[in-house]
Amino acid sequence: TQLYVFGKTSGETTIFATSKGGRVVYAANVRVGNNISSVGEMLHLAMPDANIQATPMNNLVLLTGTVANPEDVAEAQRLTQAYVGGDTQVISRLKSATPLQVMLKVRIAEVNRSLLKSWGTNLLSRDRTGGFNFGIGRGNPGTINGPGSATANLSSTATTLAGFGHFLGLDLLGTLDIAATDGLATVLAEPNLTALSGETASFLAGGEFPIPVSQGNNAISIEYKQYGVGLAFTPIVLGDGRISMRVRPEVSQLSDAGAVTLGNYQVPALTTRRAETTVELGSGQSFMIAGLMQNTGNNSVDKTPILGDLPVLGALFRSTKFQRQETELVVIVTPYLVRPVSGQLATPIDGLRSPNDIVRDIGGQTFTGRSGDRAPTAIAAPAGPVGSAAPAPGFRQ
Repeated sequence: TQLYVFGKTSGETTIFATSKGGRVVYAANVRVGNNISSVGEMLHLAMPDANIQATPMNNLVLLTGTVANPEDVAEAQRLTQAYVGGDTQVISRLKSATPLQVMLKVRIAEVNRSLLKSWGTNLLSRDRTGGFNFGIGRGNPGTINGPGSATANLSSTATTLAGFGHFLGLDLLGTLDIAATDGLATVLAEPNLTALSGETASFLAGGEFPIPVSQGNNAISIEYKQYGVGLAFTPIVLGDGRISMRVRPEVSQLSDAGAVTLGNYQVPALTTRRAETTVELGSGQSFMIAGLMQNTGNNSVDKTPILGDLPVLGALFRSTKFQRQETELVVIVTPYLVRPVSGQLATPIDGLRSPNDIVRDIGGQTFTGRSGDRAPTAIAAPAGPVGSAAPAPGFRQ
């Protein structure tokens, strides 16, 4: 007796043949699908240097082994999917024989400039004979001690010009408070990170500050919040030396503005500048992923009603404060395809040693010897367009 089974679609089943009495005389597993051995032959012709095994399973094909470079992983999966058809799922567990590494160089530059100007006047009578005293207190509080005093306290944040004399029969003390503050702060960080293609690397140069957290029952625990210059990125090496990256740089610092006081403890606020984006670059090319320019101004006038609006003399009855702040932030990223180097790397402190007492006391030297060579720069990946891309126009390393 012969039995013919014709498969209509890909799949796997079990066939049983029984006798008239119901006894199983034949049983077999039948798998309907493409010839998997021909899949391996096709992949070998397309990628002679690859070692790929195709294993069939229920409605799927599993690819295992190694390929020469990361782009061959996607190519092998695409060719296999086209061969077996859309009804069969192709799962790739292929690995690259030489994993590529990406070094990311980030330049974070921030300039913060602040300008504060304020001025005001104080006027107080010092007449002790008639029992008549009056005063106008503007500008910095506490500049004049009080009635009958002939001295003025100098403010630590302002310049106080004082004078006293007789006017219309009154003994007067007057002060003029002038304050000006001009500040400039810069932040320049160049964190460098290296990671395998597809892996995530992170970096933080800063610190942590404690935050009290209530846990109930009057219990308080401490949590720590990070601040400083941080960076996290995930590179994926594409074909022709292109690199796709998800980059997340962050610059944060402690600030008294917005701080919260809990009991006797003050929890500082954080001033944060953060960017998160995905870019695609060639090795050695640069790209600006964030640029922020912020300009804020504040002008306030504190005056006595009616008197402060008088022409000329109104300046004696009002105080003016002007504040301006400018912030500019630039973040530039440059990826490199790199590979390990052979031999020992030099550091800037190689060759330095502590001097003896004679050299230190007489010669005034704190170190002797010559410092080592500079730290090595990124090494471009060998062959092909990898590492041959030029930096973006206008960028200077």
